[in-house]
Amino acid sequence: MNADNLEYEIYDEVYDELIGGEIVVMTPRPAVNHNMVSGNIFYVLKKYFDGKPCIPFGDGVDLYLSEENRFVPDGMIVCDRDKIKSDGVYGAPDMVIEVLSPSTAKNDKSKKKDAYEKAGVREYWIVNTMDKSIEVYLLKNGRFILDNIYSVYPEYLLKKMNDEERAAVETEFKCSLFDDLVIKLDDIFKNMF
Repeated sequence: MNADNLEYEIYDEVYDELIGGEIVVMTPRPAVNHNMVSGNIFYVLKKYFDGKPCIPFGDGVDLYLSEENRFVPDGMIVCDRDKIKSDGVYGAPDMVIEVLSPSTAKNDKSKKKDAYEKAGVREYWIVNTMDKSIEVYLLKNGRFILDNIYSVYPEYLLKKMNDEERAAVETEFKCSLFDDLVIKLDDIFKNMF
């Protein structure tokens, strides 16, 4: 193998999802901040679920929701271990996390969100690295309801707030599915470039 072929071989593997029965190629590969935040989320979940029955997954695991929908979410939690097979997860996870990329944001916020809702995913996070925010959707009566949007406030905005406003800024939140799982925003968005 020479250097000319190395580049071709590195980029030869194509990643795709099946959304509504249509193959959607996932290119380009995620940016550094996307990868950093996705990794941070997995690290937080992996530490929390160590020794517990639920299994956290990071990016790269196929999720087979239906004949028409095979996704590769940036993170998920599966408590029913019977859904886990050697080639992926079959059926609705308890929680799904998608970190937005310019090329995937529309599907993450529409078609995939609708498919997760229909499949019965109980909690869905849409994570935005650009504005350092997490939208948390909870399944209630078969529909996703926006529970809250948690954001890291930039320093310039915090300086403009009075003490009462700064005290009201939420820097962490509890996952609705696990009462003692506290998510600190600084842990999710640290080491970004």
